[in-house]
Amino acid sequence: MMTGIPPITPMMPGLGIVPPPIPPDMPVVKEIIHCKSCTLFPPNPNLPPPATRERPPGCKTVFVGGLPENGTEQIIVEVFEQCGEIIAIRKSKKNFCHIRFAEEYMVDKALYLSGYRIRLGSSTDKRDTGRLHVDFAQARDDLYEWECKQRMLAREERHRRRMEEERLRPPSPPPVVHYSDHECSIVAEKLKDDSKFSEAVQTLLTWIERGEVNRRSANNFYSMIQSANSHVRRLVNEKAAHEKDMEEAKEKFKQALSGILAQFEQIVAVYRSASKQKAWDHFTKAQRKNISIWCKQAEEIRNIHNDELMGIRREEEMEMSEEETEETTETKETEESVAQAETLKEENDSLRWQLDAYRNEVELLKQEQGKAPREEDPNKEQQLKLLQQALQGMQQHLLKVQEEFKMKEAELEKVKDDKLQVEKMLENLTEKESCSTALCTSSQDSECPSEKTPNTSPIKSEREALLVGIISTFLHVHPFGASIEYICSYLHRLDSKICTNDVECLLSRLQHTFRQEMTGVGASLEKRWKFCGFEGLKLT
Repeated sequence: MMTGIPPITPMMPGLGIVPPPIPPDMPVVKEIIHCKSCTLFPPNPNLPPPATRERPPGCKTVFVGGLPENGTEQIIVEVFEQCGEIIAIRKSKKNFCHIRFAEEYMVDKALYLSGYRIRLGSSTDKRDTGRLHVDFAQARDDLYEWECKQRMLAREERHRRRMEEERLRPPSPPPVVHYSDHECSIVAEKLKDDSKFSEAVQTLLTWIERGEVNRRSANNFYSMIQSANSHVRRLVNEKAAHEKDMEEAKEKFKQALSGILAQFEQIVAVYRSASKQKAWDHFTKAQRKNISIWCKQAEEIRNIHNDELMGIRREEEMEMSEEETEETTETKETEESVAQAETLKEENDSLRWQLDAYRNEVELLKQEQGKAPREEDPNKEQQLKLLQQALQGMQQHLLKVQEEFKMKEAELEKVKDDKLQVEKMLENLTEKESCSTALCTSSQDSECPSEKTPNTSPIKSEREALLVGIISTFLHVHPFGASIEYICSYLHRLDSKICTNDVECLLSRLQHTFRQEMTGVGASLEKRWKFCGFEGLKLT
C-alpha cells in the first residue's frame, strides 16, 4: 500500500454511494504520498477545495487533468490503483485522461487526490511535474449500468409488492366439482349430516347457479332441496335452545346480583354502626378517615349495582308489555281467521249443492235426449250447451274456493300453534313475575321499617343535619365556645349562601346539643355558643 493514503474503514467517505458531508469547521489534513516512480505533494491547506461538477447518476468514471507531459499510463495506474480496481484508462495527448473504476465509491477516493502536485522521480523539469485535477466524468456506460440497476430495483419492488398483495389477499374459495350422478349422491349424503351441511349447501347453490338443473336431474335436485329444508326445524330448535340458555344465564346473573347487593347492604350497615358515637370515639383519626372512605366507596358501588338491577327489571317489564300487546293482536287475528274460515265453509257447501243439482239436471236432459229424436226438439240442445257451460264455470269457481279453504285451514292451524306457544310463554312469564314480585316485596319489607318510624327530630332536612355535624365539630375544637359571627365566618368558607339567622335558629332548637352563654365583663360582654352534646347524652 502507498504510504500517506489512509486504509479503507467503514467510516471512510467513499464507501457509500454518496459520501457524508465534511463539517466546515473540521480541517482536512493531507500528507505527502510516495510512489515507486513519482511523489505526490499535498496542496496548500489555506486554499479553497477544488471545484467539481455535479455528480452524474451511477458515476464510475473520473476526469484527471494536469498530468505531467512525460507521464505514462503505467504511472497513472500506479497512482490511482490504490483507490480501487481500474477497468479502463483512456489517455489523451493533452495531459489528461479518463479512468473508469469498478465501483462508485472508488470515485470518491480518486477525488481525494484532486489538487495534489505530482513529480516524477527527483526531476524538477516542467515536463516531469504537474498539478492533478480530478473531477466527475459523464460516461454512457455508467449511465447504462445505472439505468439497468434502477430497472432491476423497480422489478424487485414490483415483485415484492405483488407478493405482499398475494399474501394479504383473502384465500379463494375451494373449487366446486362439476355435477354428476355420483357427485350428486355424495352431496345428498352430506346434506343429511349436520357437520357437513354448510359445505354441501354451497355446492348445491353453485350447481343451481351454473344451470345444472334440467329435466333429467330435476328429481335429484328436488330431493336435495327437500333434505336442505329438513334442517330448518333443527336450526329453529338450536335458536330456541340458545335463547333458553341466555334466559337462564340472565336469571342466574340477576340472582347473583341481588345476593351481591344484600352483602353490600350488610357491609354498609357495618360501616354506619361503626360511625356512631358509641364506637366512633375509640378510633384514631387515621382509622376514622379510612372507615369513612371505605363507607363512601361501598355506597357508590352498591348504588351502581342497584341501578343495574333496576334496569334489568325495567327491561323485563317492557318486554312483558310488548308481548301482551302482541298477544292481543294475535288473538284478534285468530278470531278473524276463524270467522273467514267458517264463511268459506258455508260458501263451499252451497256451491257443492248447486253443482250436484246441475249435474242431476244434465243427466235428466241426456236421458230425454236419448229417448226422443234430435230433430223434434232443437231447443233442448241449446239448453244442454248452456247447462254444460254453467257447470264448467261452477266447477272452476268451486276449485278456487277449495284452494282458498285449504289456505285458510293451514293459516288457522298455524295460528293455533302460535297461540299455544304464546300461552306457554305467558305461563313462564307469570311465574317469573311472581318470583320478581316476591323478591321486591322482601326488599321493600327490609327497607320499610326505617321509613315507618315517625320523623319527630328537630332537624328538618339533610342540609341542617350536615350543618349540625360541622358546627358540633367546630365547637368541640373550641371548648370555650365561639360567637355566632365566628361560626358563620367558618361556614361561609364552605357555603357562601348560609344565613346567620338560620344558623342561630338551628342552634336554639337543639338545646340538648348547643348552649348559649354570656362571657366577659362590661364592654367585652359577648354571647358565645358551646357544644354540650355529651352532657345531653348523659341526661338522656
